[in-house]
Amino acid sequence: MYRDLSKRRKAKTGRCSSWDVTGRNADAWVLAPGETRVLADIRGPGRITHIWMTQQRHYREALIRITWDNADRPSVIAPLGDFFGLGHCIVNSYQSLLFSASTAQNNTFNNGCALNSYVQMPFRERALIELINEHPTEHHGQYFYIDYETYDEPLPEDELYFHAEFRRQNPFGGWAHEMPVNCPESNVVNTERTAYNNNYVILETKGRGHYLGCNLSVTNFGTIWWGEGDDMIWVDGYKWPPDLHGTGSEDYLNQAWGMQRNAFLRNGSSIHEADTGGYQTSYVHHIENPVRFEKSIKVTIEHGHGNHLRNEMSSVGYWFAAEPAPAVEPPPVAQRLPVRKTLTGDWDNQPDAQTHAPRVKLTPEMRKMKQAFRKRQEAYAKLDQERRKSDK
Repeated sequence: MYRDLSKRRKAKTGRCSSWDVTGRNADAWVLAPGETRVLADIRGPGRITHIWMTQQRHYREALIRITWDNADRPSVIAPLGDFFGLGHCIVNSYQSLLFSASTAQNNTFNNGCALNSYVQMPFRERALIELINEHPTEHHGQYFYIDYETYDEPLPEDELYFHAEFRRQNPFGGWAHEMPVNCPESNVVNTERTAYNNNYVILETKGRGHYLGCNLSVTNFGTIWWGEGDDMIWVDGYKWPPDLHGTGSEDYLNQAWGMQRNAFLRNGSSIHEADTGGYQTSYVHHIENPVRFEKSIKVTIEHGHGNHLRNEMSSVGYWFAAEPAPAVEPPPVAQRLPVRKTLTGDWDNQPDAQTHAPRVKLTPEMRKMKQAFRKRQEAYAKLDQERRKSDK
């Protein structure tokens, strides 16, 4: 990257922005309920070099959508906040090489925040960038810059198209949320097709390209650690073991012993649950170590070891591909809003906000361990009751 700063390149620099074309200072756009607005429509060959956006609300209700080269379906579609690395409609200041955010109202819902993307996004024929307001009220105060280059010569064949997609399970279909992570009974076998079918899916796509990384958001409904889930990435089809098999959630996110309050250039916490009462967003970007695939890729992670937990899980997966590929459609707006707390501090996870994710199918070992855990809890309760009687 730094080597290119001093190189001459034959290109025309341009910008699409929300500036007031009358010459006054009403530089913010307003989107009506349900409206889709074109932020940029650029003829190629070219490259998006930087996106800056700022607004005060609708971080999950507004979607950013990018379509390359007149494809039938977009290659990027994600909620506004999540695309830039902030989940749960929470704003916070953080920095990475690819994305950053800046706000004076850290760790709050729906406040003013500057969002930046420095991901290089080449295109050959056309770049269509849109914003969709799926909230029943106006989306106002939207400022943006989209910086780009266009070229006279065709792009090299090895230039790939950027992709991003949002996924969510609320709650994840874990088999034993009553168990804490790392208790003996949660340490079940999770291998082969059981893991392939049950793990939380960050990305699943076909084609040729490389996986760039993700952000992963968790609403921790309990008081226990939500991690320990191994990352498992299958390249070009199913096999066991997978091509890449990790050792735990925080390990895949390049941290250890939990997630810390820091945001590094390639990994970290853009939102930390200790500052938010249970909301966490973590990210890892494979800049030097992308995962390359020729036919397909499936990026997954356990939620709790063996997928026993039932917290809310959401993510944005980023990848480059040789051809524009369709990103999965996000769930309806009601099913992607953050789970909030009541005045008494309980999680208010209404049924109409849930995604009805499939439950993990119990194996014989899982059934056995649930019974063993219940018996152990009953024995502890009995001992505690007897101790209370003896103390009187």
